[in-house]
Amino acid sequence: MANVGNQKLKILKIMEMFLKESDAQHPLSVADIEDRLEDEGLSAERKSVYRDIGVLQEYGMEIERGTGGYYLAVREFQLPELKLLVDAVAASKFISEKKSRELVRKIETLASIHEGRQLQRQVVVSDRVKSTNERIYYTIDQIYTCIDNRHQMEFRYWEWNENKRQVLRHGGRIYRVSPGFLVWDNEFYYLVAYDEPAGQIRHYRVDKIADAEETQRDSTWKKNASGVRRENYTRKRFGMYAGEAQSVSLRAPKSYAGVFVDRFGSYVTMRSEGDGILVRIEVETSPQFYGWLTGLGPQVAIEGPKETADAYRKYLEEVLERYSGKNV
Repeated sequence: MANVGNQKLKILKIMEMFLKESDAQHPLSVADIEDRLEDEGLSAERKSVYRDIGVLQEYGMEIERGTGGYYLAVREFQLPELKLLVDAVAASKFISEKKSRELVRKIETLASIHEGRQLQRQVVVSDRVKSTNERIYYTIDQIYTCIDNRHQMEFRYWEWNENKRQVLRHGGRIYRVSPGFLVWDNEFYYLVAYDEPAGQIRHYRVDKIADAEETQRDSTWKKNASGVRRENYTRKRFGMYAGEAQSVSLRAPKSYAGVFVDRFGSYVTMRSEGDGILVRIEVETSPQFYGWLTGLGPQVAIEGPKETADAYRKYLEEVLERYSGKNV
């Protein structure tokens, strides 16, 4: 027998049905709703179901009538948006495979159960290098707590050894920093911070941070890093390797213009010169920058400064020497 005393639950149950089970391809008929409410011991008189649907529509739920019944037409996240979120989670190297699957399951709940199956089918996590750090969420929370409270943070930092095992750097010594901000680059999450003992701005891969703890020491980030900006921190670095900051001029074919815009954005300066372009970029020169430049081929050349061109020539000579007959 239906429990008339639980009528207040009825509208919540109907809301839950629309959120979990309905979409344009899977409408709910009033008869379906009545039957399910009756199964849960709730009174389900047909007119009251229509009234409850009307209340939910007034509340703001965009419930529409289609062939075969009613369905929730608009959700907070549409299916294409959820697919983007799932792809981002699955592709993120800093999120472990276990956490990726947990997050995907939670994202699925933002769609109907029918659309959720589509999200699960498009997840491909295997054969992808993923982090093994299951405590990364704790680390990120600690970082933001320190930033919000303007406190320094202490942690240990690990790396892979030749046996493919995680070992703590410098014998497990404690790093002490004033966190500045987090950046995403080259598929990894990095903490940019002021290293207190070293007195330098440095960055650390978040998935390699261990035992992160907030201290009660006041942060010195604002004092020591006021000129560092999130928006241009990664633009000047290649692979997040630091080097000497320089303004470098490059000569390249006009067809390479898109390569420089893609890498440096609107900050890049270009002008036509003859049958090519002259490009000026602000970068931190490093072996990673030279490797990127080499990948563009011989059509791209360093015009200046001379010391940068000389350093690049030396880099290329060392690579060639490595493959000369006496060393192979």
